[in-house]
Amino acid sequence: MRFTDKICLVTGGTSGIGRATCLRLGREGGTVVVLGRDRADGVETVRLVTKAGGKAVFMACDLARPRAIAATVKKVLAKYHHLDVLVADAAMMTFDPLVDLPLPKWDELMLVNLRSLVQLAQLCLPHMRRGSAIVAISSVHAHQTTANVVPYATSKGGLEALVRGLSIELDRRQTRINAVAPGAVDTPMLWSNPNVKSGQEKIDKASVGTPDELAAAIAFLASAEASFVHGTTLVVDGGRLAQL
Repeated sequence: MRFTDKICLVTGGTSGIGRATCLRLGREGGTVVVLGRDRADGVETVRLVTKAGGKAVFMACDLARPRAIAATVKKVLAKYHHLDVLVADAAMMTFDPLVDLPLPKWDELMLVNLRSLVQLAQLCLPHMRRGSAIVAISSVHAHQTTANVVPYATSKGGLEALVRGLSIELDRRQTRINAVAPGAVDTPMLWSNPNVKSGQEKIDKASVGTPDELAAAIAFLASAEASFVHGTTLVVDGGRLAQL
């Protein structure tokens, strides 16, 4: 039970990799704070964690709204007083050529995918206990990408640079920070991707991972077993990058 008596905050915990991570942390003894925009999906995540023997609460939060982030973290700290694990999974994508992309859509994506992690780190780090960990969810798109997802790829490249840079500022014995870069994973985000639907981005179904496989990697990086892993990105893609 690697997360017994630990408070674990997971953004994007209402579906996909985020939900699987909530379940994994909860099954291993963690008290999970599930963040997301959709209350019904968040309540379902809490139900699944509880059914599996874990403890969880849902708090609605739109990461495109900095004031909402600040208010939500304040609520979390008022309830639990500290944090041990922060998993930043929430993300959005756009599917427009860059020259056609309205700049407000660029701004919203960067708020959700990148700026929210900066704000969460600033708010949470002073309250994270010794041996705590931040795990940010990147993507293979930070390394190899396709047309029409430039903002997403840019945000994930920036996220990995943030992880590397912030690791230099942090004492790994107090709080470690790392990233996980998933490849193709069986989530709604993958199958709703217009590039995948059109065949522009080729997906071999045999190479698609499961949310549980990603949750296992995230839980490892968040645990004391990864005490000497700091400032790196773990690619969890079934060998997809090697084929691109």
